[in-house]
Amino acid sequence: MKFKRFFSFFFAVTLVLSLLTPAYAADDFEVDARAALLIDVGSGEVLYEKNCHEQNYPASVTKVMTALLTLDAVHAGTLSFTQEITAQESAYEGLAPDGSTANIKAGEVMTVENLLNCLLIVSANEAAHILAEAVSGSIPAFVEQMNRRAEALGCSDTHFANPSGLHNEEHYTSAWDIYLITAEALKYEEFSTIVARKAYTVPATNVSKERSLHSTNYLISTWRTGWPGYYSDEARGIKTGSTPEAGYCLVANAVRAKRQLITVVLGAERVKREDGVIETRSFSETLRLFSHGFDDFKSMDLIDTSEFVCEVPVALSSEANYVVVHPGEELRRMVPVELTLDALERDIRLSSEIVDAPIAEGDTLGTMTVSYHGVDYGTVPLIALNDVSASRILTMERDVKAFLVQPWVRYAAAGLLLLILIVTILILRARSRRYRGRARRGGYSSGYRGSRRRR
Repeated sequence: MKFKRFFSFFFAVTLVLSLLTPAYAADDFEVDARAALLIDVGSGEVLYEKNCHEQNYPASVTKVMTALLTLDAVHAGTLSFTQEITAQESAYEGLAPDGSTANIKAGEVMTVENLLNCLLIVSANEAAHILAEAVSGSIPAFVEQMNRRAEALGCSDTHFANPSGLHNEEHYTSAWDIYLITAEALKYEEFSTIVARKAYTVPATNVSKERSLHSTNYLISTWRTGWPGYYSDEARGIKTGSTPEAGYCLVANAVRAKRQLITVVLGAERVKREDGVIETRSFSETLRLFSHGFDDFKSMDLIDTSEFVCEVPVALSSEANYVVVHPGEELRRMVPVELTLDALERDIRLSSEIVDAPIAEGDTLGTMTVSYHGVDYGTVPLIALNDVSASRILTMERDVKAFLVQPWVRYAAAGLLLLILIVTILILRARSRRYRGRARRGGYSSGYRGSRRRR
């Protein structure tokens, strides 16, 4: 039982580690950014990573968390999409005059839904602060909630200092943590809908006419650049961000057929190419990640439970001298497109070279790990195909032998022999003393002492 519990824990840990290990990284593929991450959503597998646990400034990618907490409140019933919020003067404290904005004025009334569109489509800093006050009552309280939510999601490299992403030395996260937050936000259909919008019209308010919002995400909209070089039919949006300290950042997703990818790029640069085009590499590198994920990987069954792996010798049975083992679990992973099954390396490790009967069908007798080019794709248990009963005679013989070879048995036998030897010596010595004593008393004369016959 202890052995089976150990293997259950071992398989769980191995599975998690295998999903966090890049499925395969082409030697010549490298992203030009401080950190990057490529995730296949369906399998949860990492297809590429660069410094994904390194702390970096996220800039306005922060607003994914702000949106998540707002949607949490909406679905908890403490807010509603149609609820009207009045922008307070306090929401503008600390905001830079040249920061991203939807030109929302203090005293302006706007619904939660419209504020979310301002937040995610044009990255409005004031919208982040207005929503933060609506959700938590104050910005400091909201920041505390941001950090608690991040911790609950398993974000170990994150600390938030504000809802907008304006630079602060104590405001940082990692590519991996951004993925965790984004994956959680994508569980809300409203989030997916908003971040995929190229444009949105905010209805007229108490202080403003209707206004048009155009996405800052060049992957889904060419309105800001007029240049289609970044546009992708497969892109589904999400969130941009940039500050001088953070560089150019982008968390994005894309869909092709039934597959979805999530990418994170942090600390990219904006450069002038030789042809004169100003290239923002958070977008161009994200497009390369999309191509890498879709074109260079495929989903493949690596292990099937119907496969007979090997025969394991069996002792203590009179009905069989071996048992066949097969995989106890199937294994399907994202792998390089060129990979074939016969190219996989298999590492088979049995719990014992010879297994004692009785064996029950399904007993775990070892493990098998499959890998390719040094990347482990997973480990599965190897289990017995059928029952194998034990022979009573062979088992008894084994038990007797095992009993006799125990140290205490050997010591006891040696002690018994020693005792017998000592007793024998004592008996012999006693007999010898009695013989010598009688001899001294004349008790052993050889003359005849009987009566003589008279004539």
